[in-house]
Amino acid sequence: MSNVRVLVGTRKGAFILTSNEKRKRWKISGPHFAGWEIYHLKGSSVDPDRIYASQSNGWFGQIIQRSSDGGQTWETPGGGPEPSPDGMPRGESNKFVYEGDPGTHQWYDGTQRPWAFKRVWYLEPSLTDPDTVYAGVEDAALFRSGDGGRSWQELAGLREVKGHLWQPGAGGMCLHTILQDASNPKRMFVAISAAGAFRTDDGGETWRSINRGLNSPYELPDSAAEVGHCVHNLAMHPSRPNVLFMQKHWDVNRSDDAGDSWHEVSGNLPSDFGFPIGVHAHEPETIYVVPIKSDSEHYPPDGKLRVYRSRSGGHEWEALTKGLPQKDCYVNVLRSALAVDSCESCGIYFGTTGGQVYASSDSGDSWTAIARDLPPVLSVEVQTLS
Repeated sequence: MSNVRVLVGTRKGAFILTSNEKRKRWKISGPHFAGWEIYHLKGSSVDPDRIYASQSNGWFGQIIQRSSDGGQTWETPGGGPEPSPDGMPRGESNKFVYEGDPGTHQWYDGTQRPWAFKRVWYLEPSLTDPDTVYAGVEDAALFRSGDGGRSWQELAGLREVKGHLWQPGAGGMCLHTILQDASNPKRMFVAISAAGAFRTDDGGETWRSINRGLNSPYELPDSAAEVGHCVHNLAMHPSRPNVLFMQKHWDVNRSDDAGDSWHEVSGNLPSDFGFPIGVHAHEPETIYVVPIKSDSEHYPPDGKLRVYRSRSGGHEWEALTKGLPQKDCYVNVLRSALAVDSCESCGIYFGTTGGQVYASSDSGDSWTAIARDLPPVLSVEVQTLS
């Protein structure tokens, strides 16, 4: 029987929820790094005990934390003494090195060294090596570490794809999504708000924009522009890496050719604005989104929290409401706050800005709040453990 570990990043710390395959009763550990913004934490798929976390603070800056025992203890791999019991890091922080122009924004870590970005938005451990991990940052750039987060090098070829034309979205100019192709270790997809989606086929040396077919009349005078599209999230099923799904600023899209072209699949959604998108673990044509009313009203339409599921890869959508509040609900679900487990009966999880974490153990047919009254949830990831 499998166990499930749900990793939750919040405005004031990280929480780890664990259960067995039945997913009826949950134990909550945390807060880890209490009081710190944990923008994202994610576990390795090849070493279930390895977890990386993005810890940031407006005063002390950005730190990467690493656990080698499933989140029971943490270390700052950049060097220096171990973190103190309260989670406050001591000593030297991680070193991020830009290969090109670091830009105009200067930020500082606790040792007063300059940083060229505000925070790490997303961490993606390698599918083959627990010591290799990718980081997407704001202002938008992509980094890779091959030594477990001790040192980082920028994959600078990404910013050569008209990086001088990238503009920030309302939440900043952030690289927020990283997808790896399990069948081709040299292929990777990333998404940037508000620059678009990009793909590498040579391990990150060179990149190309993959935005053809996207329609962005509210952001771009030329909807066929190579960059400038406000992509909120990307998703794919590992068995079909050429099929991508996208939640964009105003619509849901699909590509059947690894991003070379896109077409809209918003269909009968009550709103095509939203942030997260996910794919069922065993049904590659089953996808999930959480619509919100608009880019100025970040709450569910009609005050009803509804996850929408399409079993046909888009166009036709059904509302999943059982167990979710259907009155006076005005929370938001952020771009990294929805995840899927790989249990035989696929589980879906999402967190809200109201501090709730909801789970479904039946592919979304019914929902239960497995945590309440947490700080605003920034990210949700899940590990299915043997």
